[in-house]
This record gives sequence, C-alpha cells and structure tokens, in this order.
Amino acid sequence: MKLAELVTLLKESGVVGAGGAGFPTFAKLDERAKTILLNCAECEPLLKLHRQLLKERAQEILIAFQMVADTVGADNAIIGIKGEYRETIDALMAYMRDYPKVSIKLLDSAYPMGDEVVLVYEATGKVIRPGGLPIEAGVAVFNVETMYNIYRAVYEKTPVIDKVVSVVGEVEQPVSVRVPLGCTVEDVVKLAGNATIDEPVYFIGGPMMGYIGNAQTRVTKTTNAVIVLPKTHQIVQKKNSNSSIDLKRASSSCCQCETCTNLCPRHALGHPIQPHLFMRAAINKDFRTTDTFLNTMFCSSCGVCEMFACPQGLSPRSLIAEYKMGLKAAGAIAPPKVNAEPVKESRQYRKVPENRLEARLGLAKYDKPAPLHEKVILMDTVSIPMSQHIGAPTTPAVEVGDIVKRGDVIGEAGKGLSVNIHASVSGKVTAVTKNLVTIKCVSE
Repeated sequence: MKLAELVTLLKESGVVGAGGAGFPTFAKLDERAKTILLNCAECEPLLKLHRQLLKERAQEILIAFQMVADTVGADNAIIGIKGEYRETIDALMAYMRDYPKVSIKLLDSAYPMGDEVVLVYEATGKVIRPGGLPIEAGVAVFNVETMYNIYRAVYEKTPVIDKVVSVVGEVEQPVSVRVPLGCTVEDVVKLAGNATIDEPVYFIGGPMMGYIGNAQTRVTKTTNAVIVLPKTHQIVQKKNSNSSIDLKRASSSCCQCETCTNLCPRHALGHPIQPHLFMRAAINKDFRTTDTFLNTMFCSSCGVCEMFACPQGLSPRSLIAEYKMGLKAAGAIAPPKVNAEPVKESRQYRKVPENRLEARLGLAKYDKPAPLHEKVILMDTVSIPMSQHIGAPTTPAVEVGDIVKRGDVIGEAGKGLSVNIHASVSGKVTAVTKNLVTIKCVSE
C-alpha cells in the first residue's frame, strides 16, 4: 500500500492512539521513520489489555506491523515487550519467521517503561531531545491496540467503533471486555459483576496517570481501564488533593533530599526537569531563575516523584501540572529549546520496579487475572463524544431521527489533525449537540 493511501484510510477510519491523548495515527506515518516500535510495555500497574490482545491477535498485529514498516520504508520494526509476558512472547514467536523486519526487545518490569521517550531509549539507544518527538530521531511508536485497529481498517474495512477496556479493582470478576464507544463506565463495570463496595470511585486509565470519572463517563478511543476503588484509597485521596494545601505542606516538609529528581525517568535521560528545584522555587516564590519553571514543560506527568519517590508524601507532579497550566494560559505554549545532557550512569539502578510500585500504591491485592473477552458487547444506548483525539474535533454529520448502522460516519474530521468518528451501534439518532451524538440501539 502506498503511504498516501494508508494516510487517507486511517484518517477516514478514525484510527488514533488507543491511549494517552489519542494522537491521530495517520500523522505518525512518516518516511523519516527508519525504525517503528510496537509498545507492549503495558506502562501502568494493573493494566493487562495490550499483552492480552497481542497474545490473541499476534498474527494480525504482525501483519499490520510489517505492512506499516514497508509502507513508510522503515529498516526495522521492534516489538518492545516486558520479559515477564512469556505467554505473549511465545504467541509472537510462533509467527516471527514470516516477518523478517520484526524483532523483539525484552524490557525490564519497571515503570514508566511505556513512556515513549523511555521506550525509544530502551529499544534503540536513542535519546529523544527534550520537548521533541520520536520522529526527529527516525522513530515512530504505536501501541498494540492501535496496530490492531490499523489491521482492522486495512484488511477488514472496519473503522474504530469499539474499545478493549480492563475492569479491575473492587469488582466481583475482573475482566477485559470489548465495548462500543460511547457506553458508560457504569455499563462496563456491570460486565465485571458490579462493584463490591459502597460508593465506588471510578478511576479511568492507569493508577499513575489516570483520572477520576463517574458512572456516566463515556468510553472513548483512549479508555484503557476502569479501576474501581474505595473513596478512602490513597490514590483517590492524592488525586483529590488541593494544590494550595499541597504547597503549604511542601513549604513545611520538603527537605530537598532530591529523591524526586534522582528517580525522575526523564531527568535520568538527560532532560532538564528537576522537581526538587521546582519545589524549592515554588515554596519560596523564588522567580530569579525562570528556567526552573519553564523546564516543568518537560515533565511527562508520570507521577514517580509524588507516588513513589517522595519520603514525605508531597505532590511535585500535581504542583508542576498546575504551573504548566499557568504557563500555557500565559502564552508559553512550546517548551524552551535545549539539548539533552548525557544519560545518567545511575539510571539503570534507579528504575522503579513495577511490583514495588504496585505495593506502594496499595494495589497488589487487585493484581488478579482479568480474562479478555473479545466479542463486542452491545449496549441499549450510546452517547459518542465528538472529540476523542488530540487536534481538531469532528463536526456532527447526522441529525436527530437519522437511522445509522455500525460503522457509519457520524462525525466528520476537522481540518488538519483530526479523524472521522463512527457509529458504534446501529440505531436511531436521538440527540445531537456540538460535542455528543446519542444513538438508541436497534437489533441488527
């Protein structure tokens, strides 16, 4: 397939990064990419869907991976996967001989191995410049479900209309399920036998970088997990903390031990992010060195500093995020242009072991099997957001009363960085707003 053809197909099929900000995948197809990486690091604790999907759909994903490599003219294609995922690795090895460009890079069980800056270094030895993109180093990174969605778009002519979601935590039967876009978190949790606690809190995404949703939060193209937790859980308490109180606590407790900086994964790769210096400057309202604040734009918000490193339980990541929003509001959109320093020699010994992180977060008891069920579970009603990706939102392409089929375009891509959005069920359109299209399902 020619590059222009694949770009058009993925844009029309609504393929975006199946996690994170949902970067439109067509924009990653670039002839500068001499290496393409498949991210099966399963970055966050408790998440299992990528290793499960890669195990069950190894051949299809390898077909798409080789095709993308050939289309962009990449020299090699590397699957980055943690060495502990033996069943998935065995499933891949059954087909590897048929895909000469593809190789496997075994990764440590450390967090945040799935951060693409960290993954690129682990897999290729290349350091992405601070604030830069992998393509500048000749690398393009795709996650597992994104690559499977490419396969479905190219070989099955199926757009992105559903999502695999892991449901774990305080539920009767942890499970990974495929559900239509636009269903509610409450709908998904019911598929795990409902919550086992009163007043459950629904944590959307991973425990380190996710957010607190509610029963009516909609599943989108980037929803990887719903973690059901009690409202007293430390992760919930940390996420609900007040920044002004966090700053006061830091003022009284931060001892400048530098552990936050020493364990910062981006700092270890030579990026100029030093949380301890930020904390010192913020506490003392010391603005003499503006770089301390501008360099917060290099923070990936991985959360190691506040969820694992700080012996005082302070919140550097949250405070940095607040300052970053302030910088953007003031017009500081792009980070300063700087070069990375040499990779720290101590980096190898300062990786955060995933099992220790899980225990520190009080999540070890929730690390249970969550079997993958791939058959799409349809819902009575879905409300599909018109913005499920970074870039320009889509424009609703249907009206109240229209009858649509699964896969029909209901949102047309905006100009530039945008993709189509499709009906995830067949039925009647019952409501349309600028941001949401609601469909009442009918039997197909």
